[in-house]
Amino acid sequence: MDGEPPIDRTIFYTSKYLIVIVWAATVLQSWGINLSFLKPPSFVKPASLSLWVVGFSLLLIGRFGMGNSFRIGSPKESTNLKMDGLFRLSRNPMYLGVFATLLASVLYTLNPIILLVAVFIVVVHHKIVLAEGQYLQKSFGEEYLAYCHRVRRYI
Repeated sequence: MDGEPPIDRTIFYTSKYLIVIVWAATVLQSWGINLSFLKPPSFVKPASLSLWVVGFSLLLIGRFGMGNSFRIGSPKESTNLKMDGLFRLSRNPMYLGVFATLLASVLYTLNPIILLVAVFIVVVHHKIVLAEGQYLQKSFGEEYLAYCHRVRRYI
């Protein structure tokens, strides 16, 4: 499962670990450790938890949909181009899932530090997506380009 980081190694792994920290902030908030700077309207917490579940579901379904092709980073060896399952709807359902969980965590905690960290993660992961796209284009050529014309990057 270990691939090659497609961008700067330090930024790549920092962004991956920060995802877990943002998720942990959500858990702490749910356990009653108040990280919020504002009192949210009553509908925000259930809506954000629903968004988190949807995002994490996308992440898990996408992960298992990749099967043996899953790597953290770009593969060091030959893999298959996945275009079925969720990958028929989004070229990057796992990243879409991560982005949804980050938005949910920001809404759930209403913490500006969590917001800044989430923005950093999204920017870095978008750069990862672009770099991985270049790798896939080199690896799969016209097949990948045709796939890109049929399926959008995120939604």
